[in-house]
Amino acid sequence: MDGKKLEYKGEDALKEIEKLTASAGEVQHGILKEILKQNAESEYLIKYMKGSKDISWFKTCVPVITYKNIYPYIQRIANGEDSSLITGQPITEILCRFIPGLDDGKAMYLYFVKAELSTPCGLPFRTVLTSYYKSKHFKCRTRDPFNDLTSPDQAILCNDSNQSMYCQLLAGLVHRHRVTRLGAVFASAFLRAISFLECKWAQLCNDIRTGHLDLSIIDPACRSSMMAILSSPNPHLADEIEDICSRPSWKGILCLLWPSAKYIEAVVTGSMAQYIPALKYYSAGKLPLVCTMYASSECYFGVNLKPICDPAEVSFTLLPNMCYFEFLPLGENGTLAMDIDEEEAVPSDRLVDLVNVKVGCYYELVVTTFSGLYRYRMGDVLQVTGFHNQAPQFRFICRRNVVLSVDNDKTSEEDLHRSVTTAKKLLEPYNALLVEYTSYVDTSYVPGHYVLFWEIQMVDSATSIDAKLLEECCVIVEEELDYVYRQCRTLEKTVGPLEIRVVEPGAFEALMDFFINQGGSINQYKTPRCIKSSSALKLLNSHVLASFSSPKDPRWIPLNGK
Repeated sequence: MDGKKLEYKGEDALKEIEKLTASAGEVQHGILKEILKQNAESEYLIKYMKGSKDISWFKTCVPVITYKNIYPYIQRIANGEDSSLITGQPITEILCRFIPGLDDGKAMYLYFVKAELSTPCGLPFRTVLTSYYKSKHFKCRTRDPFNDLTSPDQAILCNDSNQSMYCQLLAGLVHRHRVTRLGAVFASAFLRAISFLECKWAQLCNDIRTGHLDLSIIDPACRSSMMAILSSPNPHLADEIEDICSRPSWKGILCLLWPSAKYIEAVVTGSMAQYIPALKYYSAGKLPLVCTMYASSECYFGVNLKPICDPAEVSFTLLPNMCYFEFLPLGENGTLAMDIDEEEAVPSDRLVDLVNVKVGCYYELVVTTFSGLYRYRMGDVLQVTGFHNQAPQFRFICRRNVVLSVDNDKTSEEDLHRSVTTAKKLLEPYNALLVEYTSYVDTSYVPGHYVLFWEIQMVDSATSIDAKLLEECCVIVEEELDYVYRQCRTLEKTVGPLEIRVVEPGAFEALMDFFINQGGSINQYKTPRCIKSSSALKLLNSHVLASFSSPKDPRWIPLNGK
């Protein structure tokens, strides 16, 4: 496909978006009608709608749910029951307009598959991206200039993340003068690649200089595909890269290694915004940070129609043909209304349709999908920033209740409290009490990791606690966190060892004084379970007595869904 055809393809997509958003209400009505027609005989819908396909009955009778409500059905399917429990279908698993010249080069997009497990009945249990990369839609995709990747498919599909990373970076360096765009799915993954490059650039240069792949790459498919790229020695290219990477500062390194790159594409909204300063450092602020779409494992939701805008101004236009959207109104700061409990039933009349949301207001996204989710609370907090025709545009604010996140992990305040409650029991035999705690995510280096600040009181001065005990507390906290955290920590190594920093007595009183002096009320003050303020963080760090971490390679491994 040549550049002109690619331009036409992009224009056709934009025309389709205009058509959909101009009649968003009608499209939404049709989508819900189709979902009910397809899934009317599912056990879940029969429970509430008795076989009816009437939309008004759906809005009256089908409850608004969270994951805990749908989990029993998913578990039954995983154990071998038919997917007709929830759905009528079997379950198996725009930039050219803004930046010219993208079809003249290659994309160094770093994609990775994650560890794959199976349910008791044999269904694959894997992330949506892994499922896509292993599907025919990716493997047999139409080759055109816009999806001309530097990475061979065999490197992307390698289950060993270190071998995959090595080969993809090597391919990107070999094609450095042809690369017009850089990226990964999440900003955290792209920064992890930069950290990996800092450690491995000498080996990579040696491969390019000699034309031979490092012996640490043992995956047969990776070796075969990479040897085709390393077709002959290239000492001149190796010298260029070595000269750049051996500089004392890596500020702007991306522009030096890939001089034709025009932008970095990655998710930089929500919890990923914490990585923006690092990305700007490595690009010297010269490469726009592009966030193109809003999606999840459950469904694709929308697109960013202004992809090269500032990351702080990113808004997504929800596409009304993706699923049936509803919205739960939230308070002024994105909090739930006082009369709505986090996990209790939400009255149906509280939900707002797609075309009836109001600019400036906050909502939690609720979706009904073809794959069997009905009025499912996504947990995403969104703010309406405007409309594109009839379709609303939203700014992603955060995940509801999430206080800690480095990569794909999403740890809520409840998760954190449960883990800390379990771990602090180790202190009791030593007459030690955990007086107070808080946390933050340290992304000053890659991979980032969770940090807990603990203030410990010794009830009996004759007893003491040693480093080994507090290191064990780190391990217990991690063991109690969810499966996704443990997978990121062990299999993917995208999250580093958890750290506990013990602070001196009175540190949390000083923290309270700090927030009260900032205008907080002493009557309403509660210790924040996650520290966002850099000044508050500096205060706590000034009171640290000692620091302890869990092992780099923990003794536990993530179990299937547990």
